[in-house]
Amino acid sequence: MGVVSLPNRNQSPAQPPIAWRYAGDQVKRWRTKAGVTREELGLVASYAPDTVKAMEQGVRMPTPKLLDAADDLLRAEGLLSAAKQYLRREKFPARAHDFMVHESCAVSLWSYEVALVPGLLQTKAYAQALMGGFLPPLDEETIEERVAARLERQELLTRKQPVTLSFVLYEAVLLGPYVDAEQLLQLLEASRLRNVSLQVLPYKRAIPAALVGPMVLLESSDGERFAYEDSQFASQLTSEPDIVNSATERLSMIRAEALGTDESAHFIERIVGEL
Repeated sequence: MGVVSLPNRNQSPAQPPIAWRYAGDQVKRWRTKAGVTREELGLVASYAPDTVKAMEQGVRMPTPKLLDAADDLLRAEGLLSAAKQYLRREKFPARAHDFMVHESCAVSLWSYEVALVPGLLQTKAYAQALMGGFLPPLDEETIEERVAARLERQELLTRKQPVTLSFVLYEAVLLGPYVDAEQLLQLLEASRLRNVSLQVLPYKRAIPAALVGPMVLLESSDGERFAYEDSQFASQLTSEPDIVNSATERLSMIRAEALGTDESAHFIERIVGEL
């Protein structure tokens, strides 16, 4: 498979869905033809001009509200409103889509996190707090849809055909600003599942390999192995043997330094007791 989803400083980010761009372009063409400004369309649709611009460019999904307002204002006779049935908001950021596809059908997943609770273990409140803090800010509709999608992913924990799941969390994850008792108790609950292993790496046992950043290792049903690294601006999913082997070695070193599963549970319980 090789490396996929690699936007970085030297590459353009993943393109928005073509349906977004086409619908947005049609709104712009109709608006321009009618001699209507973005400010005027935005006033009717209750959007700021910059938001209208982003939708016309396909950077944001043209919403049903915008399409209906534009259709009425520009007298498109239903041609713009008709685009609603062809548009849908993606559940995940474009850069993470390939990883989500492979995660959904993985037979094993090993994860290491430095600062954030893994998505598969997050409470709704924790996920909402993270999504709400994105820069540039996400609109409320996007936040709600992405939180719902994140919670849907957690079906992996209790799938009828069990998936082998291993999580290692750096101590900083447990002391993060959005971590409350509910979130810690959810970690403990997940750790009791027979297919889940959860370990904590305390500050005092950290090694250089643990400070580089988060990572995920996946294995598919046909035995193909993948390594995945993600940040706000760049993601990498690869099946290149050298990279996967290097990531596996790094995670093995981290797991060796982490507390055992029972010790880790006691470690989390102690933090809950101090809240």
